[in-house]
Amino acid sequence: MNGEPVTTLETYPQLMLENQLCFPLYAAARRIVNSYTPYLKPLGLTYTQYIVFLCLWEYGETAVGDLCRRLYLDNGTITPMIKRLEQEGYLTRHRHPEDERVVKICLTEKGWNLRDQVKEIPKQLGECVRISPEDAARLYELLHGLLEQE
Repeated sequence: MNGEPVTTLETYPQLMLENQLCFPLYAAARRIVNSYTPYLKPLGLTYTQYIVFLCLWEYGETAVGDLCRRLYLDNGTITPMIKRLEQEGYLTRHRHPEDERVVKICLTEKGWNLRDQVKEIPKQLGECVRISPEDAARLYELLHGLLEQE
């Protein structure tokens, strides 16, 4: 075999996968997000669309910028998704009358009615993730602590 000898363990322990905090965070997030697929796919929703709805159900009419901040997503990710959800009749967009740069999103009746179809998903997913309520609360606190760092 050509190339560098494999000596990561001795000379580059910082490059070992098992020493990367980012890897179990990434893998766990993917596993959990993927576990939503069987519940969301029949409704024609992705996980990202689902969290957009969660935010809109909680806050009501929301500016796109606020939605991006709350979901830790960029405008380039949110905008095409909002356009698609608007085309599907779940929401409407309009510019703020006092500041044309601000785009507000409002759920339609169809968007509000979707809540009834997904209301059991958190419980169903809770049964899929085997972690005590205390550990879940602690993990939530730790992860949000990481997200709040700038």
